[in-house]
Amino acid sequence: MIDLRSDTVTQPTAGMREAIAGAAVGDDVFGDDPTVNALEAYVADLLGKEAAVFMPSGTMTNQIALRVHTEPGDEVILESEAHIYYYEGGAPAALSGVMCRLIKGDRGIFTAADLRSVLRPEDSHFPRTKLVCLENTHNRGGGKIFPLAGIEAIAQVCREQGLMLHLDGARFWNACVATGVADAVYAKPFDTVSVCFSKGLGAPIGSALAGSKEMMARARRFRKMFGGGMRQAGLMAAGALYGLKHQRDRLAEDHANAKVLAEGLSQIEGIEITPEQVETNLVVFHMPTMAAQIVVGRLQEKGVAMLAVGSHSIRAVTNLMVTRAQVEQVPEMIKAAMQA
Repeated sequence: MIDLRSDTVTQPTAGMREAIAGAAVGDDVFGDDPTVNALEAYVADLLGKEAAVFMPSGTMTNQIALRVHTEPGDEVILESEAHIYYYEGGAPAALSGVMCRLIKGDRGIFTAADLRSVLRPEDSHFPRTKLVCLENTHNRGGGKIFPLAGIEAIAQVCREQGLMLHLDGARFWNACVATGVADAVYAKPFDTVSVCFSKGLGAPIGSALAGSKEMMARARRFRKMFGGGMRQAGLMAAGALYGLKHQRDRLAEDHANAKVLAEGLSQIEGIEITPEQVETNLVVFHMPTMAAQIVVGRLQEKGVAMLAVGSHSIRAVTNLMVTRAQVEQVPEMIKAAMQA
């Protein structure tokens, strides 16, 4: 099976399995797990933050960030197709009691001017705007990279207006590898940063939230409240550490494979795609005259797994488990599925 549904389908490599099996563990809720402590210190240092907290999932890190920065009735500003808004089960309302104010971006990217245009004046009729959230890379934007200059301009507006700034960095490592921008430089404008280990890095589970010591102490409280306190979590932290230290640079291979796939798809009649827009490991293509779900079903029968992300749109995500040779086969298989 050539599994291009997501980079979450990655499985631990032999080296990662060895690291997991040999991990020193303790009770993380008591702060006694040495491997978790090592991971949190490593991530905080990598991102240039004071502290980090290991959590089971990216949804949890994002939602705890919202809870750290807000109180019920506050407003959070997001891009209209942000993962926090689109794919996290209505958690901003359910867990933090906040309203979401949306900005329509260009493939997930909005500007400082866009942000200024939606800011509310002080008025008792309005919710208090407290937090702005960005996503890098942007999932529904097809892996679009948020330019550092644009982030810095938005951060300046946030500072002027007394707003906090959070990054959903589920694919933050992809953005850093693709641009060559150092992790700490990309993370610097943000008060909190969420990063994921279970996508391109190949770890079986886990994300981390990083920020100031004060914020991370508050985050630990909400992690416990939300049911995210873990015990011998060093087994999972060991996989995350291994991925960071040994499998981060190879994300460039996924990006190169995505470009090969996009170029191949651009040669097929009936497919709409702009290869130049493929910046990382996500490839989204459109078939105006074909139902995406039908093509996905036919591909599954041929041993290729992808996801329909619209009535006529399909997403493929290159990842650790898929080789260049396999990627090169896919365009012809898609062509055959469309003609079946």
